[in-house]
Amino acid sequence: MDSSTARQRFHDELLARHLKTIFGEVEPTALAHLRRHLRWIEIAGGETLMHQGEQGDSMYLIVSGRLRAYVRGADGSERMVGEMARGQTVGEMSLYTGEPRAATVVAVRDSVLVRLGKSEFVPLLESSAQVSIALTRQIVQRLKGEQRQQAHERPVAIGLVPVTAGVDAVAFATDLAQQIGERLAQTQGQGRVRIVDAAQVHQALADAGVSLDDADPEAQADASRRVALLLDEIEATHDAVLLLADAGPTAWTQRCCRHCDELMLLADAAQPVALHAVEQQFLMHRPPRTEVSELLVLLHPAERRAPRGTAAWLERRPLAGHVHLRPALARDMARMARLLTRTAVGLVLAGGGARGFAHLGVYRVLREQGVEIDWVGGTSIGAVMAAYVASDQSLDTVMANARSAFAVNPTGDMNLFPLLSLFKGVRLRGVLRSAVQSLVGFDADIEDLWKNYHCVATNYSRACEQRIAHGNLVQALLASISIPGALPPVVRDGELLCDGGTFNNFPVDQMRRMRGVGYVIGVDLNMRSPTQVPPGELPGNISLWRDRLRPSARRRYRLPSLPTYLMTVTGLYSMSRQDQAQQGCDLYFHPSLERVGMLQWKSIDQIVARGYTHGKAVAASVDAAQRRQLGMASAPVGEGQDGQAGDDEGRAGPDVEPGRGTRTA
Repeated sequence: MDSSTARQRFHDELLARHLKTIFGEVEPTALAHLRRHLRWIEIAGGETLMHQGEQGDSMYLIVSGRLRAYVRGADGSERMVGEMARGQTVGEMSLYTGEPRAATVVAVRDSVLVRLGKSEFVPLLESSAQVSIALTRQIVQRLKGEQRQQAHERPVAIGLVPVTAGVDAVAFATDLAQQIGERLAQTQGQGRVRIVDAAQVHQALADAGVSLDDADPEAQADASRRVALLLDEIEATHDAVLLLADAGPTAWTQRCCRHCDELMLLADAAQPVALHAVEQQFLMHRPPRTEVSELLVLLHPAERRAPRGTAAWLERRPLAGHVHLRPALARDMARMARLLTRTAVGLVLAGGGARGFAHLGVYRVLREQGVEIDWVGGTSIGAVMAAYVASDQSLDTVMANARSAFAVNPTGDMNLFPLLSLFKGVRLRGVLRSAVQSLVGFDADIEDLWKNYHCVATNYSRACEQRIAHGNLVQALLASISIPGALPPVVRDGELLCDGGTFNNFPVDQMRRMRGVGYVIGVDLNMRSPTQVPPGELPGNISLWRDRLRPSARRRYRLPSLPTYLMTVTGLYSMSRQDQAQQGCDLYFHPSLERVGMLQWKSIDQIVARGYTHGKAVAASVDAAQRRQLGMASAPVGEGQDGQAGDDEGRAGPDVEPGRGTRTA
């Protein structure tokens, strides 16, 4: 049997599997109709399957490969809105509605699909209720996914390419396969993971009497088809496949770069910053929209306090993101596995002045429960507390740092003549600079934090919210926390930035867009009930001054101070989005802080304690299924622990296929 016939037979078997998965038990006549009218389509990486705006005349089922959807805006710019992988349908919406294609769909890598034309689609729906229901279910699930804004499908074929010296790629792949297998087994019931390298492919072809070294063009083409068939077969029978590239720009390395859904560039962070020969030859000059998502993985020793100089690595490459890992730590490798399986845990921390210390209390509870945070983001004081989480320091270190930094009142430098802000902002800058320096040992960039991090600011120059995920950390924190009228704005790239709470004080929607994040934990500080005052005219200044001299319990006018009023009113729009943000959380915390002022910086321990008490109450109510998803302990662990103990123990190893170097988890 030649390679083309073998591939066709394999794809027929794979198609039958997908049809059963999507449509279930369908009437034999409808299934026969479906099989009879399906047409096989093979498209190369970078090829366009459909264009936005054209009339839809068919739907497709992905048998193998990966597609990406782009939407063109009114200004002509394009943005990626989603990815589709094996077993999913594409284009059926236009057949239902009769409207033009809503997006342009491009193959990320070589893909195999089957096509069903519109003339066959309608009779199929009329003849089979099961088919109609199944396709409707697909559409509903896709719309739900769009509402949760998860644009990145889980990769199946993952390329591992060393791009520096000093990388033990085999050991890395072995550990990662084990972690991915365990995570998939935990979240979907099974985790079949396979590592494939050049030696295995050569051996498989040799067993079939085929040589990759044959100089004859026809023999080379046949060998290439057989390699494609082999990889399709492996991918179809596993939940994840790690394609381990060679150390140099070989033909196998090129195939790894072309065949994968996501490409991990493995770099020893201690090596000189330079483009590798593989990157220069295979990755740097690809046509637009053909590039697979590239993730730079910077590897560090376990004892390193914090990464440093990350920006130099990132600016040379067209990356979808980066991750810092200490391969010797199982908890770091587990974080990588969660990101790749799209089950990572994102933590969102809201703004709220000094109330933000409650975030540290909730975070302590999460650590005691064994929850590992993989991505963290926040607004205003939430951005500051999020930076503590992203630094991956112990809770004792974080608390000592916060107490020391905020021992100085950050809003104590009033402007005598407030032309731009009530406070000068000099103290706040000093507090943040001191905190960062003490925490990591240098004036760090956002990219130098151990865990992926972003904060939200308001771009005054463009009248929009702005997510900040790169650049100087102190400057980003200042931008996110600088409340209009209370603190001076920050100049960044020639634009004025101020407190992100104006637009998005609880940025759950931003976290939902992050690559790899599957579960979101939110800590909200917004006040649910507005301040109530007695009816009548507002008192004059003299009456207010007299009232402020009375003890708090005897005051007649329950009015906020000027700083509190300004700090609150700027976030009213964000408060109106609170319910929507809450619905986007898989686990939601909302500590009771009604009597805590936004400027009570001296009350750090009391506020942390309130967050901790609330956090324990919420954690106790989480059911067993959600505990498994979030990696929580089946029962609360002892108080005062940070959840790190035991992470590197008690983990079973993967199965090994003797003599083949291939591991299945």
